[in-house]
Amino acid sequence: MRLSRRLRQERTETELSGSQFSTLGWISTEGPLTIGRLAELERVTAPSMNRTVNCLVDAGYATRTASPDDGRKVIVSATEAGETIVLETRRRRDAWLAKRFAALTPAERETLAEATTILRRLTDQ
Repeated sequence: MRLSRRLRQERTETELSGSQFSTLGWISTEGPLTIGRLAELERVTAPSMNRTVNCLVDAGYATRTASPDDGRKVIVSATEAGETIVLETRRRRDAWLAKRFAALTPAERETLAEATTILRRLTDQ
């Protein structure tokens, strides 16, 4: 939790909440997604994700368009401003982590790599 909190401090200066930033990150990484898919990825309900997307659209970080295949579905895409926030935040976090990893021994880095695999398996269940 402390590491997560510390990494959040490396975000760009925006008014985005953690869930809003996470959603924007999914859109940036995966490309345009439906509200339903975003809800699955974030493990929230579709109405909850709709509120999150509304905030991103209102802030100018995402856009909504009707699906060409199904007019009932909405496709959410990141705007240039949204992409910029995600990329800058990732750059800052990577720089912060790289500096700390450089101070670790090879054995400590190997232990962290193993722990990462285990933690990823736990969160994907």
